[in-house]
Amino acid sequence: MSTPSTPRPSGGAPKSAAPRPTQVKRPAPTGTGARPASAGARPAAGQARPAGQRPTGAAQRPTSQQRPANGQDRLVRPAPKAKVRKARLLVSKVEPFSVLKLAFLLSVAFGVITVVAAVGIWAVLDLTGTFDAFNQLMREAIGADGNFDLRDTMSLGQVASYATIIAVVNVVVISVVSMLGAVLYNIAASLVGGAGVTLTDD
Repeated sequence: MSTPSTPRPSGGAPKSAAPRPTQVKRPAPTGTGARPASAGARPAAGQARPAGQRPTGAAQRPTSQQRPANGQDRLVRPAPKAKVRKARLLVSKVEPFSVLKLAFLLSVAFGVITVVAAVGIWAVLDLTGTFDAFNQLMREAIGADGNFDLRDTMSLGQVASYATIIAVVNVVVISVVSMLGAVLYNIAASLVGGAGVTLTDD
């Protein structure tokens, strides 16, 4: 607050500072005039919170006993099954060389099975006495010589040799026919588009 201007005194006396107004301390509120502390009021800074006391305004979490019982019996829903995807493709070309290799391996396996099967069948017929019964039937039916024996014309070695020859011929024939079939399929697929194949997921 400014004071009215007064004439300055002559001389070099220092200018005195204006006195500041002192602050008047207010009396502490008595017990009768103090406001009642609310239940949810926070303690002042530096003042410890009473032990075991929680603010009533804060929402308390429900305990395990307060939770509804039906939440424990809730069942988990199974995940929905994924739809089966389908794709329709066309076999437009077949590699003849790959077909030849595959046919050769399969024909070799078939040839080995043929030889083993022929030898096994001959051994079974010999053990069961089929050759002896056939020899006896030939002697009685057509009056063959008593020294006639089917084992002489169809021995085990001869049967194995015949089966091996047949297996080798099958290997060559099956391989060549398979390769020619692949070539013919490629020619036909170029005209009509090939065979359709539908693929699905497991």
